[in-house]
Amino acid sequence: MTDQPKAILKRYLQRDREALLWKIDGVRERDARLPRTPTGTSLVGIVKHCANVEIGYFGLTFDRAWPTPEDACYVPLTAYDDDPQADWYLPAEVSTGDLVDFYRRVWEFSDAAIDGLPLDATGAPPWWGPAADNQVTLQHMLVRVIDDLARHLGQADVIRESVDGAVGLDPLHPNIPDDGFDWAAYLAKLTRIARRFPEE
Repeated sequence: MTDQPKAILKRYLQRDREALLWKIDGVRERDARLPRTPTGTSLVGIVKHCANVEIGYFGLTFDRAWPTPEDACYVPLTAYDDDPQADWYLPAEVSTGDLVDFYRRVWEFSDAAIDGLPLDATGAPPWWGPAADNQVTLQHMLVRVIDDLARHLGQADVIRESVDGAVGLDPLHPNIPDDGFDWAAYLAKLTRIARRFPEE
């Protein structure tokens, strides 16, 4: 294990990427697409959003265009003028498998920038306003994307559990009590504690 800052950041970025794809692995197409919150959050929406965030922050920010703009999962900046939620759902003709393939290609695109630029390389996200006022470093973008991805991975954790009960950090490290844990008793305990407080 290396202690180099870029290697550490890349390791956490990749861990979260893989965990996010695990959250949609094996989920039926309908369940992956159904909105699960009043604002329409879905598993495929989270993945599509995170993929396009990477394209923006590791691509456009450093003057690198997405090489295949015809991709059905790619959302150019101009698309948000007509649909501000364009990166949060899949059209019916695009499958979850297509999205997974797209996201993996996004990783390669992003990693090329990460590997090819020093951490102090500067760029400017064009949607933040004039470039002169919004200079950022690659290190800043790595931290920002890891932070954003971790937030959305938490949403995916909760949604996936509500779909089929699958939980955990990843298939090998669930990070929850072992099989046999009495979840019913645990939930009853938490409910008893909560009910000690008034509803209003």
